[in-house]
Amino acid sequence: MQTHFSAAQLADPDTAESNRILRSCVHCGMCTATCPTFLLLGDELDSPRGRIYLIKEMLEGGQPATEQVVRHVDRCLSCLSCMTTCPSGVHYMHLIDHARAYIEKTYTRPWPERALRRLLSALLPYPGRFRLALRGAGLARAFGGMVPGGSMTAQRLRAMLRLAPGSVPAASPVERPGVHLAEGPRRGRVALLAGCAQQVLAPSINEATIRLLTRMGIEVVVTAGQGCCGALDHHMGHHDPAMRLARANIRAWSRELAGGGLDAIVVNTSGCGTTVKDYGFMFREEPEHEAAARVSELAADISEVLQRFGYAPSRPAPGLAVAYHAACSLQHGQKITEAPKALLKTAGFTVKEPAEGHICCGSAGTYNLMQPEIAGQLKARKQANIERTGATLIAAGNIGCLTQLGDGTMPAVHTVELLDWMAGGPEPAALGRARAAA
Repeated sequence: MQTHFSAAQLADPDTAESNRILRSCVHCGMCTATCPTFLLLGDELDSPRGRIYLIKEMLEGGQPATEQVVRHVDRCLSCLSCMTTCPSGVHYMHLIDHARAYIEKTYTRPWPERALRRLLSALLPYPGRFRLALRGAGLARAFGGMVPGGSMTAQRLRAMLRLAPGSVPAASPVERPGVHLAEGPRRGRVALLAGCAQQVLAPSINEATIRLLTRMGIEVVVTAGQGCCGALDHHMGHHDPAMRLARANIRAWSRELAGGGLDAIVVNTSGCGTTVKDYGFMFREEPEHEAAARVSELAADISEVLQRFGYAPSRPAPGLAVAYHAACSLQHGQKITEAPKALLKTAGFTVKEPAEGHICCGSAGTYNLMQPEIAGQLKARKQANIERTGATLIAAGNIGCLTQLGDGTMPAVHTVELLDWMAGGPEPAALGRARAAA
């Protein structure tokens, strides 16, 4: 693709990178075949190729973003399926992230939308605040149907109330800063990203991760000063808040590296893992670049770490068929496709793969709150495909997907909880509730 940026524009590192990405696109259109929004809406501007044209015109013109550009960019899930499909290696993720930051600088959204985005940014990355907000939302769920009107604001409010759990788990002590010692001879030492929203919605995931790793002889450190990875702000175009959160993690893990050393930085939420693995790029022009690059090199999904250290079950095969849902951030963002399925098979599960496994479930960070109609259609499509597998439960490696899909006819459980169960841990609570109800 030809571009026409001025020398002054190309002096900006983000614009220079976007120019390189744009020039790698050859207009082939293969990305349209695997784009969820194009699949649903059939609009070229709601495909990666269409958005690339809109972003090119916006950035080259150097003018404020228009309502049309914002509408179609906002509809992008950042599922990154297009990057898996693209034969030319177009790095769409960095381009769409730049576009979103540019939009936030140049476009004034309607005030209800600005207020909602600020609210999400102020709550989701902070577990204490988020826990309190969910308790209030849980009480308000009964009134969700009474939210008046069919406006986008009303739809978003109803979506927020629908997604709020009926009860909020208590904070888990394992997520406090500290060291969880290995059982037996120490084989490795890792830091765990305790995260933000996940530790509020499902603290059992971090508990299972720590139990399983320490049982395998791996010391687990929850480092003081680490918190949200910054992904939620980053994908809303909130550049400075995202960088601030990421910087805190880089500093925390760098202190740990200088102290006891680390074999890996374990991430058990794939959306976070994609962002942490991108810290080196995000900080390429910052003083922390070298430290950020080192963090990115050490970052690993829990499935990668379990394979590296030789996961093995200790219980007989459970005789359960599992529908494996491949989170977009894992299969497209991190290119991890086989490890989770191989681990589940090793643990004794029969693994079923739903049709259209490359298509997003509609969660996509805050997407199911900001674009509830499209997210709902994708959710229904995904749940129908999962039902057709005849599986007993769903396994996935991302809390957003688990929350999105967990209200169907079968329980949705994090992969690591199933692996921990088969290696001596407790039965996952969601599976136990489903069995009791059967």
